[in-house]
Amino acid sequence: MKKTALLLGLHCHQPVDNFDWVMQEAIQKSYKPFFEEVLKYKEFKFSIHYSGWLLEYIKQNDTELFSMMQEACENKQVEFLTGGFYEPILASIPSKDRVKQIKKLNKFIKKNFNQTPKGLWLTERVWESSIIEDLDKCGIEYVIVDDYHFISAGFDKNSLNGYYITEEGGKEMKIFPINKTLRYILPFKPSLDVVSYLESLADENISAGVIFDDGEKFGIWPKTYEWVYEKGWLRDFIEKVLKNDTIESMQYKEYIKRNRPLGIAYLPSTSYFEMGEWSLKADDAVSLDNMKTFLQIEGTDENSIEKFVKGTIWKNFLVKYSESNRIHKRVLELSKNRVDSKRYKENLYKSQTNDVLWHGVFGGLYLPNLRDNAYRFIIECENIRYKDDKNKVEIKDINLDGFEEAKLVSEELLMIFDAKNGAQMTEFDLRDKRFNFQNTLTRYKEAYHEKILKDDLIQEHKEDDGEGIDTIHSVDIEEFKKYKPLLKFDWYIKNSFIDHISDGSFTLENFDRCTFNEYGDFANQPFEIKKLKKGVSFKREGGIYKAGVKYPTTIEKSFSLQKECLEFDIALNSENQDDFFYVQEYNFHFASLDDIRIDGNRFEKANKIECIREFEIEDFYTEKKIVFSFERDVDLYFYPLDTLSQSESGFEPINQALTFAVSFRFNQAFDFGGKIKILPLGE
Repeated sequence: MKKTALLLGLHCHQPVDNFDWVMQEAIQKSYKPFFEEVLKYKEFKFSIHYSGWLLEYIKQNDTELFSMMQEACENKQVEFLTGGFYEPILASIPSKDRVKQIKKLNKFIKKNFNQTPKGLWLTERVWESSIIEDLDKCGIEYVIVDDYHFISAGFDKNSLNGYYITEEGGKEMKIFPINKTLRYILPFKPSLDVVSYLESLADENISAGVIFDDGEKFGIWPKTYEWVYEKGWLRDFIEKVLKNDTIESMQYKEYIKRNRPLGIAYLPSTSYFEMGEWSLKADDAVSLDNMKTFLQIEGTDENSIEKFVKGTIWKNFLVKYSESNRIHKRVLELSKNRVDSKRYKENLYKSQTNDVLWHGVFGGLYLPNLRDNAYRFIIECENIRYKDDKNKVEIKDINLDGFEEAKLVSEELLMIFDAKNGAQMTEFDLRDKRFNFQNTLTRYKEAYHEKILKDDLIQEHKEDDGEGIDTIHSVDIEEFKKYKPLLKFDWYIKNSFIDHISDGSFTLENFDRCTFNEYGDFANQPFEIKKLKKGVSFKREGGIYKAGVKYPTTIEKSFSLQKECLEFDIALNSENQDDFFYVQEYNFHFASLDDIRIDGNRFEKANKIECIREFEIEDFYTEKKIVFSFERDVDLYFYPLDTLSQSESGFEPINQALTFAVSFRFNQAFDFGGKIKILPLGE
């Protein structure tokens, strides 16, 4: 008799140290009601993966749900898969950390659920064969990827209803391809439609209906709680499966025991198709989408399109977003220079979580709280490393771009300056608060912004008129268009101590829109770096460009850090004899602009203040005051740096920083000094 094995797997994860209200909503709307339902059907088998920190959170905060999980194990209903404890992209972290994280989750599962995991959930299905040896060290026998991994390697979709064997250096690994159709219809289409599709896969050799996808689809994604639980989709689906002689619910480990592999396979470094699109730069992603559309119109079959039209690899996010690469390389630095301390290692492993490093349908890198958490773990590690250092200057290539960075450390602060990118300050840490004021995000152009920029676009990804609910890939164009005024894009990375050479046409508006006249080549170009006795200096022999002529111009910048105070000096000399305006730009991140006061006044909107030598920013979140003082009169400009990003619930305007700049007129040369001092509120 022809049969289909339903290999239902759910992956559940929340960003490390996510907001408590988010955690509780996920438990009450997704994780708990799922177990409440499946425990009613003890003969229904499934597999599951929870990230380690999420399991710890549930154990500590919802003993009822944790007991349900244990009961499902006792019933032999559920198979637990392992992974990196804090949900890292395994291919993005060092081998030693990879093994430690997997073994840490293995230990938790064995202790609490009495299972020794043989299967591994591959975070975001990011596959690189280089991880096989480490998986083997952890006792892993099989992993789950997408059917797209196989299709992009040349396999046909109809040959993927089972598992394959791959190897690296003779180390074997079994790999299951997730069925894309199942991933898109379950649980969004009526249960009868899903069961009918599973029946269509039936084969004499027990074909596998492989599905391993986000558990949050069952209750957290828009409209799913009502659909899956209140309207009874999950109940109906389970009952239809159990009554169907053609379909048998099964765990992955059981399927392997009963079925031989379909063959051997070698997969490219890849993830699911959408991830390949998201990791492209905006214009390339639009071109890829246009190419797919053209081929579809020309009648090219879908299997060929998936085989030969593809995006790039996950690690390209580290190229696409400077801020992502910065966090990733800071974490690599901490791993390389690890301290023999349990607290250090735990913070290191937490900092390796994947969520903050990329962006697609989910907020990811665009969510400041996720970046705040990453830097909190990073700074905690640095506090352990530099616990006895009161004044330290290190020069090395931290972000692995071939140029050196300067790290300045005092008792209270830690700062990093990037020689390649305009000698900008890229990190500004409060060591006691474990908070990075420089945790900003540039206003990047994203592919989905085309939906607003082109007025003739119509509704995209519209679902058909059948029963079911929309997936998060559905797009409400009209909702998106109301945010059009927010779309402003930056041509340089938004950090601090950015040097602009402009003219009298410089205004608050064109500063905000990043359309002011720029005559210098200093904002985002390399500087030479030199270590000083008590600090660091940067020098660039660049130019001022006017009427097609380059006038040799040099900027030298020096910084020294003492306890709570950064002193700086900027010197410029140019062969051009015209009047210009020097603009020094800063971008500081705050947890909330509602907690900010500028010279005692609540921040409300963009503004300009003329002829000042000092101003202060009070931040009630960190309970700190940032005092700026300058050696000459300057004009002050400031505005909120806001982005518009796509998320699972729609489109979100998010504040990423407070942008401000000081400016003054000069002719040929100037020397501009000042201080930034951090004080407790009230001083």
